[in-house]
Amino acid sequence: MTLSCDVERAVRAAAPHALVDALRAALAAAYGATSVHLFLADYGGTVLRPFSSLGEDPTAALSISNTPEGRAFGSQERHERQAGQDGAVDHHLPVTVRGERLGILTVRLPGERNLPGVADDLAHAADLLGHEIFVAERDTDVYQRARRTTRLTLAAEMQWQLLPARACVAEEYAIGAQLEPAYAIHGDNYDWAADADELTLAVTNGMGTGIEASLLSHLAVNALRNARRAGIGIADQAALADQALYGQYRGSAYVSTLLLRFQLATGRVEVVDAGSPQLWRRRGRTIDRVPLEPQLPLGMFEETQYVAQEFEVLPGDRLLFVSDGVYAAVSPPGEEYGEHSLARAIHATSLLPAASVPRAVLRDLAEHRDAESMDDALVLCLDWFGKSGNRGGETGPLRRGR
Repeated sequence: MTLSCDVERAVRAAAPHALVDALRAALAAAYGATSVHLFLADYGGTVLRPFSSLGEDPTAALSISNTPEGRAFGSQERHERQAGQDGAVDHHLPVTVRGERLGILTVRLPGERNLPGVADDLAHAADLLGHEIFVAERDTDVYQRARRTTRLTLAAEMQWQLLPARACVAEEYAIGAQLEPAYAIHGDNYDWAADADELTLAVTNGMGTGIEASLLSHLAVNALRNARRAGIGIADQAALADQALYGQYRGSAYVSTLLLRFQLATGRVEVVDAGSPQLWRRRGRTIDRVPLEPQLPLGMFEETQYVAQEFEVLPGDRLLFVSDGVYAAVSPPGEEYGEHSLARAIHATSLLPAASVPRAVLRDLAEHRDAESMDDALVLCLDWFGKSGNRGGETGPLRRGR
């Protein structure tokens, strides 16, 4: 079986705010669905919230850790479950777009309509819905409102709008990222962009708090994007962003940055280390911090010159990027989270996919801190697979690049 053309047409023709309503009606007509519910992951990545147009209590969120919907979300595998004595079946289907985990679509079918092949059709419907939500969010706020367990601060609103996504998957890599506290973040940020040959990734940590920190991050990230889109090297990208920040703040505010460019075909990486974010690597059983030559943060001084270093990633490598809100966080007795705890957390999350690692590390950090964070905590995980025809090789030494 294949997804009914009537279903696809109905969803694609629906108003941006009415995608779920259109899908519900179409699945009822084509497959006899008796209920269709969309649950969206909140910004903190801890609960699944019912989409508000369904008429449910907007506070009736589902746990990601101990519900059927949550287990389907965590495993990213569809899950079937008997629903009552009449033979009805609930299908819990991940709604995911290029690795970005939006939520779960739950479809209930009568037992007699739960035929072979139908689950594949419903999974296609969930994929379709995810892509349509991504497009619809240009024109409506209803899906973003449904993700919120509480109101975002204005600074957090600005930061979330600046982010590319919380996950991305390609043939060569998988990325997962998370910011905490999700609803009142300050100046930490991340960004990425890929083309046919390269992946560029930036992790930034701006000074200050609130609106001032968010405005600083916006200038830094957009300056880096502007330079990147000009097609120049990452050392020059850093230099141009540095000039933009210094021109605005004259050195009174600056942004710590890790800027990397991955060659997808070879695994060679150029990197500019301009500040406090740290880069860790798990290779086999070995976990260590990647040694980089530190350079000045962006915007600290006028016309700073940056030099890119190089290293290599191998298939199977996992890279973890963390801000100072992670490694410098302290417990009530005053013990820093530090290198030992980071290495332990990286080891403990070895079997998790990249998209799940940041949330797990931040949970471990919260237990260590045992108090509300006074700083942003950013974790970004990148799993490197490499090109399918080029998944071997030796690690090259870290060296200076042009």
